[in-house]
Order: sequence, then C-alpha cells, then structure tokens
Amino acid sequence: MFNSLEGHGVIVTGAGKGIGRGIAKRFGAVGCRVLVVARTQSDAQAVASEIIAAGGTARACTADVRDAADNAAMVKAALEAFGRVDVLCANAGIFPSARLGAMTEQDFDSVMDTNLKGMFLSVSACLPTMKNARRGRIVLTSSITGPITGYPGWAHYGASKAAQLGFMRTAAIELAPFNITVNAVLPGNIATEGLDGLGADYIRSMEASVPMGRLGNVMDIANAALFFATEEAAYVTGQSLVIDGGQVLPESVAALDAIRG
Repeated sequence: MFNSLEGHGVIVTGAGKGIGRGIAKRFGAVGCRVLVVARTQSDAQAVASEIIAAGGTARACTADVRDAADNAAMVKAALEAFGRVDVLCANAGIFPSARLGAMTEQDFDSVMDTNLKGMFLSVSACLPTMKNARRGRIVLTSSITGPITGYPGWAHYGASKAAQLGFMRTAAIELAPFNITVNAVLPGNIATEGLDGLGADYIRSMEASVPMGRLGNVMDIANAALFFATEEAAYVTGQSLVIDGGQVLPESVAALDAIRG
C-alpha cells in the first residue's frame, strides 16, 4: 500500500488529451491537487472539470511549453492555487510524421522545440520551488520510439524522445542532493484519441505487434507515473520504465507467430 499523496501539488503538461489527460485524472483520483496544462483553455478546462466532477481538485492553465515565460506563469499559477509544487509530469509532446528527404528544418525544429526544449523549460521553471522545499518528483513522458525502436517518419520524434533520457540521467545526478528524483515512462502502443479515424484494420495491425495482443490504455501509463511520484519511489531516480505489453521483446514476427499458433 502506497502512502497517500493527498494534497500534493501536481503539474501535468500536455494534459488536454491522451496520456496527459489520463495522468492528470489519475493524480486527481488519489487526492492530489492538479494543474491541468494545455495549449487551449477549452481542453485544459474540460479535463479539470472531469477531475472536479469525480471529487478531486484541479485548475486549468493555458501554456505553451516552448515559451519560458509561459512555463514561469504555469508554476506561479500552481503555487497561487495550491501553495506547492511537488510533482511535475512533463508530458507535452507532438508527433507529426515526415520522412527524411521530405522533412524540413522547420519540421525538425518544431518537434525538438516542443518535446525536448519544452521539457527542459518546464523542468527549469519548477526547480526553484522544488529545491526550496528540498523535495520533488519529475516524471518525463518519453517513448519506446527513439530510445529502443524506430518507425519511418519519426526520425525527429525518436531523436527527441531518446534525448529526453540523456537529459534525465544527468538531471537525476544534479538534483539528487535536493531530494528531487527524475524518471521517465516509455509508452508503447497506447489507445488514445490520436488513433480515432485510423480504422479497425490499422488498430488490429498495431495490436498484432504486441505479445499481449492489445493496445495499452492511458491508465497503464498514468499508474507508472503515479508510482514514480510516491514516497515509496524516493530511492528511484534516473530510471526509465517501459510500458508496452511486451512490444519491444520479440526478435522477429516469427516469435509472435510462435505464441499464437
């Protein structure tokens, strides 16, 4: 049984949809006070309202993680609302597809600015209050794509997600004296709104690549993020946790065929 996180102040970026929405709702469900951060007020408010309707505490915040001033304002909003920032879930990210040769400099920079620079700015904005409290939990949303696997069209995305883990390892060393941990979740194929409209055949092909035979759900990722935020995980830092139903394990398609007869 984990000790209660009730009352802790949590910031979740990219929380308007998908995995970020799931993370925000999961923290809200255990009594954390959640700042739901999204690019649009409507998305942020919708998730905050869901948390409040379920009996939790949440505030909506509009911010662009690529902008240092927006990140500073985000932390200020959390402190004004909750009086503390215990946890940052740096989840904001984009994943447009562009193959090499067609990928432009602007395409590359756009992904890096959001996924990597945005993560850095969010972490940097939270550090003063976490260092002052001499306690903090930082959870990054990376991916299996980049650190472990590749996928055509996602060279820039994969590079950004692999770079997050390089950042994490040094950040974990630097912040350890302040009792601040830095860890990452690495989702595999997760069922989110982003899959809407892709069709049943596409979903089945994704499921076929997973030994468990199904896509993960956002709560699978949210539960891992929640663990990293607990006191029980206080001695875990600089680590990455793959949540993918075994997707990265088979050496070939034949390995999957063998278990399915």
